[in-house]
Amino acid sequence: MGEIRVGTCSWTDKALVASGWYPKGQRDAEGRLRYYATRFPVVEVDSTYYGLPSGRNSLLWAERTPEGFRFDVKAFSLLTGHPTRPEALPADLRQAFARQRGREGVDPGLLDEVWTRYSAALAPLREAGRLGTLLFQFPHRLVPGAAAVEFLRRCRERAAGWPVAVEFRNPGWWREDQVDATAALLRELDAASVAVDMTQTLTTSVPPVVRVTSPDLALVRFHGRNTAWGTGTKEERFRHDYTPEELSEWVPRVRETAERAKEVHVLFNNCCGDAAVRAAESMRRLLDLS
Repeated sequence: MGEIRVGTCSWTDKALVASGWYPKGQRDAEGRLRYYATRFPVVEVDSTYYGLPSGRNSLLWAERTPEGFRFDVKAFSLLTGHPTRPEALPADLRQAFARQRGREGVDPGLLDEVWTRYSAALAPLREAGRLGTLLFQFPHRLVPGAAAVEFLRRCRERAAGWPVAVEFRNPGWWREDQVDATAALLRELDAASVAVDMTQTLTTSVPPVVRVTSPDLALVRFHGRNTAWGTGTKEERFRHDYTPEELSEWVPRVRETAERAKEVHVLFNNCCGDAAVRAAESMRRLLDLS
């Protein structure tokens, strides 16, 4: 059976820091990560979605965590086709990017340069054996079709040689008549599939489909089951306290997934106060990991 790792989608979230989960004396940047790594073996880095990472941070993250700890790092928004502010780019790339705003697509040369800087900054983390995967989370407007498949292939070619996981925000990728084609595409791309748990009452709800498309890794991300998904503030969208019954639904699915992948990462994104760490701790107990 593969190894199951449970953690959260951030260790720096303001609501978590304010909740008092971190002990006194361990609430600075170094103390928070060192403490988190004593409680969980994996964490997601979401700051890299909003701006390019730095090599210095990669070195510090590796130094402050034990051998075997994993960071799943979100891809920068421009690389996944999300709206991106020029200010999120390095100063020397902003003018070139600003000239393209409003056009159809982004110049591939600019994307190549962004990828070069993104990947170079993460190289120390990878070399230290701390990198779990790069998480490419694609926007709702990326719908199944030839254009989307070509875009996904270009993304994978750019990230050749790196571990990649894919989360689709458009439910069409996992509808009944599309699911096999989506899984086959991810296998072709050597990309791990990301299963999600979220409310199933909205037209934008992504179904909780579990497919193992890489022998090395599978991911499950718990977004909470709030019906405010897609609207309101971040806290309104993600506010949810998972019950033991809701978590128990996933126990057999996670264990079955671990039969087919070397590692399974289970990450909680219901980032409101300490709800994510409490849910992660409960899931570890249900899986007999603690």
